Amino acid sequence: MATSMVCLVALCLVSPLLLAGAVRGNPGYGGGLFPQFYDHSCPQAKDIVHSIVAQAVARETRMAASLLRLHFHDCFVKGCDASVLLDNSTTIVSEKGSNPNNNSIRGFEVVDEIKVALETACPGIVSCADILALAARDSTILVGGPYWDVPLGRRDSLAASIQGSNNDIPAPNNTLPTIITKFKRLGLNIVDVVALSGGHTIGLSRCTSFRQRLYNQSGNGLADSTLDMSYAAQLRQGCPRSGGDNNLFPLDVVTSTKFDNFYFKNILAGRGLLSSDEVLLTKSAETAVLVKAYADDVHLFFQHFAQSMVNMGNIMPLTGSKGEIRKNCRRLNNFH
Repeated sequence: MATSMVCLVALCLVSPLLLAGAVRGNPGYGGGLFPQFYDHSCPQAKDIVHSIVAQAVARETRMAASLLRLHFHDCFVKGCDASVLLDNSTTIVSEKGSNPNNNSIRGFEVVDEIKVALETACPGIVSCADILALAARDSTILVGGPYWDVPLGRRDSLAASIQGSNNDIPAPNNTLPTIITKFKRLGLNIVDVVALSGGHTIGLSRCTSFRQRLYNQSGNGLADSTLDMSYAAQLRQGCPRSGGDNNLFPLDVVTSTKFDNFYFKNILAGRGLLSSDEVLLTKSAETAVLVKAYADDVHLFFQHFAQSMVNMGNIMPLTGSKGEIRKNCRRLNNFH
């Protein structure tokens, strides 16, 4: 009886949030995007992307997380327009050099490989922005995550924004209100915050992203009290007070190469790696309810993650005659 009462209370709390997600998850797609966009102009586009992503993930499982993150870091800066892929040039200051991306973001060679194959099959048709959206979906499936139909028809930006990359991408040490604000600015809500954070069920993070939790979380020289003590001791072995900035650690300490809900179970056990992971439980009743719901029900997490990926992919796409279809994802077509 006690258990069912707890479940009822949890459901009562979750329901309004789920409703909010469901209302936005309408059958239409934002900005004129739709999954069948290339069905006539490049019918093999989705197969080409999937094939190359599958080969890349077979070579290195971590690449699934890297490609998912590329799409995320693209969409949070001026929308999903492949601005993150542009290299430095006489007219472009690349987002690759920003604080969140420098020595961290990766997977560009896989995108190049996909683009070459698509340009051979259908020259000038498939955008780099759509490659990122498809590669993120395919990566998720390949490591055990959910499927979703990817709305397509984005075009590629004519500029980059290193300032936007530095300021707009949620950071591991941001407070929860700051993270929520960064999502809300882009039309995303609390459900999206928690569901998309679940992407940390795969991939690795650098020591520099969580070191303060091990040694000086609040400026008092003490470890973060919400971090499990034995887990913290384990992390300190490979993440010293100084040096080892680029030493890598799994974001999900239990199943780091499988897309599942252990990320949320870990948070409940004080074993979320980043401060931005653990605060979902400790700093807001609204986000904590979702963490618990996803830890209890992997199907609910998958359903919400898929919908939130569509929501994120709909952020400010360039369509119609805006932007261009880059021939090379690293540079503008009128490259100087």
